[in-house]
Amino acid sequence: MPHEKWMKEALKMAEKGWGNTNPNPLVGAVITKEDQLISKGYHEYAGGPHAEINALKKAGDASAGSTMYVTLEPCSHYGKTPPCAEAIIKAGVEKVIIAAGDPNEKVAGKGEEMLRKAGIEVITGVMEKEARKQNEIFMHYITEKKPYLIAKAAMSLDGKIATKQGHSQWITGEEARNHAHWVRQRVSAILVGVNTVIADNPQLTVRLPLDKVNQPLRVVLDSKGNIPLTSTLVSTAKEIKTMVATTDQMPVDLEKKLLLEGVEVVRFPHKQGQVDIQSLIDYFASKEVDSVLVEGGSRVMASFISEKMINKLLWYIAPKIIGGNKAPGPIGGEGILHMKEALPITEMETIQLGEDWLMTGYMKGAEKCLPE
Repeated sequence: MPHEKWMKEALKMAEKGWGNTNPNPLVGAVITKEDQLISKGYHEYAGGPHAEINALKKAGDASAGSTMYVTLEPCSHYGKTPPCAEAIIKAGVEKVIIAAGDPNEKVAGKGEEMLRKAGIEVITGVMEKEARKQNEIFMHYITEKKPYLIAKAAMSLDGKIATKQGHSQWITGEEARNHAHWVRQRVSAILVGVNTVIADNPQLTVRLPLDKVNQPLRVVLDSKGNIPLTSTLVSTAKEIKTMVATTDQMPVDLEKKLLLEGVEVVRFPHKQGQVDIQSLIDYFASKEVDSVLVEGGSRVMASFISEKMINKLLWYIAPKIIGGNKAPGPIGGEGILHMKEALPITEMETIQLGEDWLMTGYMKGAEKCLPE
């Protein structure tokens, strides 16, 4: 298609906002005239100017008579910023090419309608699938009113996430681990169980050479209050937001000690002695946590998967054999009895990261945010 060249550039621009726009979408805009580039812009951070406004400012008077390519439908309402559709009209843009519509009920076709009524030619659906996939977190969060959940695990070729003694650092190589940090940069929260904290003492931080790093909220499922006060998560809680999701089984004196260390402690109802994860997800939604990266361990992974709460899976696979009946796999729990009960994974993709492989897929039902 003739418009794909510039829409690809707009999608690249949108990617620059990776991790800094939550719970807003990633959006890129490109302005051209006679198929020559005039300016580019992207949504840089939540609450800041939108991509269209940044591109228009750079273009100045050259916007008159131009064509704008934008990855998401321009907004038409007053929020933290004025309507982009209104600014596009005032700038004299003649044609607007839109990749995907905005499912936000405040926009949802209204931006496109405002542009058409002003006499601007509007073309929609250019690279729509790519644009919607880029914003799969936003699309899900806006339409389902709950966070997008990504399950991430690193394992050997025979499906082991650690040795029988619990040693797991490192299964995958540097390139795969860097990719995992890039994924962390995108989400609003990272979640692990307390057993992972005890076994690995993780940092759960983004460690990438970026100008601006988004450190997600670190969440620990700890139903009974077993988190060590000496753990890295507790000792760094005053610098990086950390939350312990627990129940009434946690001792009050431990809660007081955690609060003094800067840890947020939230008590939830329990289900069979464990934090009710549905209540946890509802809490996240109320706090504008649009995405959660579930990093394990195997019991936690099983809880979310058995409840069919996971939207996307990221399986990092190393060309190594660990072996052993007692070496754990990524998903614990009781498991299924019959193959007809197996949960299907769709939209499977595989890429190589150094010597390792990343397999990506979607739990059945999660792919509904993507067009056919």
